[in-house]
Amino acid sequence: MSSTSAVDAAVLHLRPTLSHASGDDPTTRHDRVIDVSVESLRDLAGVESSWKDLESRADHSFYLSWLWIGTWLRHLPKGVNPHVVIARASGAIVGLAIVCPRKIWHLGPRERTRWLLNETGDASFDRLFIEHNGVLADRSSADRITTICLEVLTRRLRFSDELVLSGIGLEVETIARRAAAGLAMDVRVADSAPWIDFAEVRRKGGNYRAALGRNTRQAVSRAMRLYVERGPIKYLTMETTSEALAAFDELIDFHWSRWGRKGPFANPGFRLFHENLIAQGTPIGAVRISRTLVGDRTIGILYNFVHRGHVFNYQSGFFYEDDGRLKPGLVSHVLAIEDSLLRGEGSYDFGAGPAGHKSRLANAQRAMTWIAVGKDSPERRIEAKIRRARQKLRAMVAG
Repeated sequence: MSSTSAVDAAVLHLRPTLSHASGDDPTTRHDRVIDVSVESLRDLAGVESSWKDLESRADHSFYLSWLWIGTWLRHLPKGVNPHVVIARASGAIVGLAIVCPRKIWHLGPRERTRWLLNETGDASFDRLFIEHNGVLADRSSADRITTICLEVLTRRLRFSDELVLSGIGLEVETIARRAAAGLAMDVRVADSAPWIDFAEVRRKGGNYRAALGRNTRQAVSRAMRLYVERGPIKYLTMETTSEALAAFDELIDFHWSRWGRKGPFANPGFRLFHENLIAQGTPIGAVRISRTLVGDRTIGILYNFVHRGHVFNYQSGFFYEDDGRLKPGLVSHVLAIEDSLLRGEGSYDFGAGPAGHKSRLANAQRAMTWIAVGKDSPERRIEAKIRRARQKLRAMVAG
């Protein structure tokens, strides 16, 4: 990945004294200058090699693994022009991220460029829905590297441009606020991601179901009794790629029957994306698709990611019936959570977004935000007011 092939390159040198002001551990090496370049992505194989090498030196989410990023890059819609952000120290790559520019027109006479971190700006394609987003950074000084990369991106913004950071946690949001000092920051969505901290479950004896709230515990027990009247309940993990893909097809069928074109698989390109992700991820245990059966009938399918001992529930499909006492979602998740506990894993993350079962089954939550950074302007302030008004209106309609 040579910067000599870069277009639209930007390089910034930040000295060690700045990193101390950013709150880094003083025991970390600060004697290296970090250079950051933003380059048009032309050599996918080179990016893959560098990304995989850095992964071994980074603490990161599944969404910053090459399995996700590489699959995403290979399925980008036509017209998307991905750029790679490269941070180097002493010649070694210590930070990587993908940003995609997208031309937009809003209020005012100026054309704008929206730069999106690990997203495209194509609303239909971005329904793949990245979370736990950020910069892949060497763990020796991850905060410092992320700060410098975001400072480079924000300093490159022209008057009407903006940087969009979607699905970021509190730590990255804090870094982004520091890096964007003097710029306007618009929090477009403030959400939370419920999750289960297995350390807390184990501290209380390891019986997850017993730790649930009384009403939830009773709902699960009643549903299981009703299901058992029909046949034995079985929870099966799909061990082969062919089994996983067959279950994924059934999950999509469940979604179409319930949501139609409003569902997450309305984009026809998503099927191929996920089939490739599943084909690569299942053999190495990074993708875990499971079925919950009652007798021979599948009542639930969970599509989960597994990353360094932590499980992330990405998508699910359930067989709903008129009898509201039957809870295919609750039963499927409880069985998956108990299976994960038995495997010795560390957590089960439901992801952001509304769903009644999440708060009922979780024992913790993480903040998750979607923000945009840019220079302050009357147009931006007006657009923010319009967006907030629309959000209130949607909430009123939904309520």
